[in-house]
Amino acid sequence: MDYKGTIIQESLNDPSLLRKVKILKTKIEPVTEKHKTPWIKQWTLHTVEVAEDKADDIATEVSKSLDYTHKNAWYVDFKNNKFHYIIYKDKIFKINRINPAEYQAATNYGISLGIPEYQVDFSPDIKQWKR
Repeated sequence: MDYKGTIIQESLNDPSLLRKVKILKTKIEPVTEKHKTPWIKQWTLHTVEVAEDKADDIATEVSKSLDYTHKNAWYVDFKNNKFHYIIYKDKIFKINRINPAEYQAATNYGISLGIPEYQVDFSPDIKQWKR
């Protein structure tokens, strides 16, 4: 089963990798203080589909392409019914969705990078964990 997720174009050093995924829709959102990205004026959010047989390769390419020149880090995630990829610069979490406890490490890692907590709330069970 293919994966679906969102890639923020401004998060990528090399946006040409967007040609390797199927873009289902695009939404442009003005940046607000809540986004914590004052160096850009907008987020271009692409809802994408990633072929199941290309998911590992795309995750690796995304991880190498994320822009970390600013204090707050970026991430990309995409998922299907079985797995959820959460991708940071040089670190990829492939979470088995039937084990929601696996989300804790990915969430804590994102927070340690300075990503706002509300942005890394990946699992519906996350509020149950103690950090």
